[in-house]
Amino acid sequence: MNIQELLLNIEDIKAGQRILLSGTIYTARDAAHKRIIDILNKGENAPFELKNSAVYYCGPAPAKPGEIIGACGPTTSARMDVFTPKMLEEGVKILIGKGARSEAVCDSIKKNKAVYMAAAGGVAALLSKTVTSCELIAFEDLGPEAVYKLEVRDMPLIAAVDSNGNDVFKKAEV
Repeated sequence: MNIQELLLNIEDIKAGQRILLSGTIYTARDAAHKRIIDILNKGENAPFELKNSAVYYCGPAPAKPGEIIGACGPTTSARMDVFTPKMLEEGVKILIGKGARSEAVCDSIKKNKAVYMAAAGGVAALLSKTVTSCELIAFEDLGPEAVYKLEVRDMPLIAAVDSNGNDVFKKAEV
């Protein structure tokens, strides 16, 4: 499913649904999130268009010669929870990472009609094979935690929190 199709049908995506995502996503981990929020709080523009964007909580490893990107697995999403409501208010619609989210983030996902997609941890080398291009966008000094624009094809994800607030991690607790 390409990102535009997902955005058009975001309210039809259900927690637990498997998706092969294709399109443009942006990497951002803790340090990049902090800088983006600081920039926004100053009234300045983020380094990429946040409206209708997809943010992947990932710090890719450097590419080996002849490769597009190194290993690029998800990091623990809860580390971004403090920044996520503001990112969603600014228009981010697709969050990609691993692990459960806080109740405040789940509420914000529902309020902003977004979706949180879980990527499998431990398969960073395999996920890198879904990346067809990689471009440094911002914060080069952060190294792997800089913001990169990735084009992906058929990245395997599971809708973990849907736009109605349904959460696969809470279902698993029952």
